[in-house]
Amino acid sequence: MEITYIGHSCFKIKGKNISLVIDPYDPTMLGYKLPTLSADAVLLTHDHPDHANVQGVKDYRLVISAPGEYEISDVFVYGLQTFHDESEGSKRGNNTIYSIEIDDFSLMHLGDLGHILSAETLEKIGTVDVLMIPVGGVYTIDSAAAVKVISSIEPGIIIPMHYQTADLKMAGDKLDSLDKFLDEMGIEKPRTEGKLKLSSRSDVPAESTVTVLTPEH
Repeated sequence: MEITYIGHSCFKIKGKNISLVIDPYDPTMLGYKLPTLSADAVLLTHDHPDHANVQGVKDYRLVISAPGEYEISDVFVYGLQTFHDESEGSKRGNNTIYSIEIDDFSLMHLGDLGHILSAETLEKIGTVDVLMIPVGGVYTIDSAAAVKVISSIEPGIIIPMHYQTADLKMAGDKLDSLDKFLDEMGIEKPRTEGKLKLSSRSDVPAESTVTVLTPEH
């Protein structure tokens, strides 16, 4: 199983029998280029244009954009409703987080999560091998809240996303940098990879480890 970070909150996940794209963005909104993407299924955490550019993906057979249970080619996707803010969605609406069971690994993408996860939600999540988590604040949880969410989930591998870069051009306030999150985690030199490749259970560390993926945008 292989995870590629496209940029912002967009990832491509390639398993043995299927490929998924999560939260493809509108390049005109962010300043990031969007590489040519194709996938069997597209997952959208919410309907904002920096997360829901379905037209940027080719060849898909299924679009998942709401909470629920889904199955495609022996891959199970479980969407849970959360919120885009700390006021139960009154400011920015709902946000779907996705648990993905693929090739015997458990992945979780938190989209634009805007709050600490409730005990009820945590009970439904279970074990997480790879967690894709926003850390930039402003429109999502910030680095301090991200650390609390990580502690509550205890994933094997943590991939930060949705943070400020030199190329990101969003309207409004700037997001926090990746360095702020790394400082909050107490990490000076993170593990950096072009792609995350997992072949067996032994590839998942026993203790939570941050892996920074180089975006392809």
